[in-house]
Amino acid sequence: MYDVAIIGAGISGCLIAHRLSKYNLKVAVFEKDNDVAEGASGANSAIIHSGHDPLDNTLKARFNVEGNRMYESLCDEIGAAFKRIGALVVAVSEKEAEALDILYNRARSRDIECEMLDGKKAHEIEPNLSDDVIKALSLPTTGIVTPWEVCINAMEEAILNGVDLYLETAINNLTYDGIYHLNDIYEAKVIIDAAGVYADDIYNLLGECRYHINPRKGEYFILDHSSDKLVTKIIYPLPSEKGKGVLVVPTVHENILLGPNSDFTEKKDDLGTSEALEYVRNNVRKTVKNIDFSKVIHTYAGLRPSGDLHDFVIEEDEKYKGFIHVACIESPGLASAPAIARYVVNELVLPKFNTEVKSEYKHRKKHINMNELTLDEKNQIIHEDGDYGKIICRCEKISLGEIKDVIHRPLGAKTIKAIKRRVRPGMGACQGGFCEPLVFNILKKELNLDEKAITYDGEGSNIVSSKAKELL
Repeated sequence: MYDVAIIGAGISGCLIAHRLSKYNLKVAVFEKDNDVAEGASGANSAIIHSGHDPLDNTLKARFNVEGNRMYESLCDEIGAAFKRIGALVVAVSEKEAEALDILYNRARSRDIECEMLDGKKAHEIEPNLSDDVIKALSLPTTGIVTPWEVCINAMEEAILNGVDLYLETAINNLTYDGIYHLNDIYEAKVIIDAAGVYADDIYNLLGECRYHINPRKGEYFILDHSSDKLVTKIIYPLPSEKGKGVLVVPTVHENILLGPNSDFTEKKDDLGTSEALEYVRNNVRKTVKNIDFSKVIHTYAGLRPSGDLHDFVIEEDEKYKGFIHVACIESPGLASAPAIARYVVNELVLPKFNTEVKSEYKHRKKHINMNELTLDEKNQIIHEDGDYGKIICRCEKISLGEIKDVIHRPLGAKTIKAIKRRVRPGMGACQGGFCEPLVFNILKKELNLDEKAITYDGEGSNIVSSKAKELL
């Protein structure tokens, strides 16, 4: 029997598992997909918002501000990239300029560093702002991450410290008789429902859920690297009832994201891109000029678990003891996640158990990123292992050694997409046109798989085994 079963391995589930792994508890995570961060956590704007936008007296406001301040230390701990590049919220009319004052006062009331800029100063900082921009709110504490990297690294460290991760394990049956029975196979004393757009469906296995999740679809363009930086900071329009609007976002890896739109969809698996991208194209030009759409290398869509209560739902259920809702975690959910995890563990889970912090805790070994090394460091690594000198992905300059490493880690990559997300072969201009066949053959050899078992985004292993935990 598990002390705690977490349903969902998005950013909330992964960071809760990571925090719980520091205690003497038996913890399991159940994920319906073949990797972590396959839902909203893997397809969003990748922004650690400052906390200026959510309305007062909401969980969104509280946890966004707290989470932003926790991100740097979290990413240092788990070896994930984090950059505090700052943001500008821009106004293109006098009416918008007046609305910007509301955000400025809200940010100041929350002790968020901010500065109001006139149009001239804003254009000096970001020359590619639209000529229509007349005022801007500067938010220097805004940051960026690679969301799935945070999830993967946090879960890998959780696995090293005893957490069991069950992939490709959808929870289709859940009953309670003093303890929880999952799929008539697993048992747990506490359930944490962090199932994203499916969180209400999970609770509905027990009874009628008090909230309903309406998936809100957002679609994005990705631009290739460029020596001429379009922008150096995140550019927001004025937010609306649909969200923060169509953004221009530099990424950790120096691409540019453009998007999203924001439309409700009835399908919880609707990830296709559509004519809505034309909406993104038209609206992004209102804030930023000189966008070269010939540099688009990829489009993608993500679903946000937007709830009808218009706030996060983070609480123990009134009827079912030990059932903890971590639901309706839409924007700013990514930014809020470290604070959500701390609250859920410290306030809702630990009081139920007589437990202590582990006396010994294993930190994951950061994988080698050749692009971050000096020439002397690269030569030393290659001298020790020649595979790090064999380039597989020419666009992103990814070596064979880096790919082999992520295949054999505790949360090892089992598909082409999983390798792509961990070390980026296929993320460049050719989108895998040259390197994908090579990655296919590496997977086949390293895992001793039949060719039919290797897919871009196919079946992975069901449980990360105890043997895998010993690899690091």
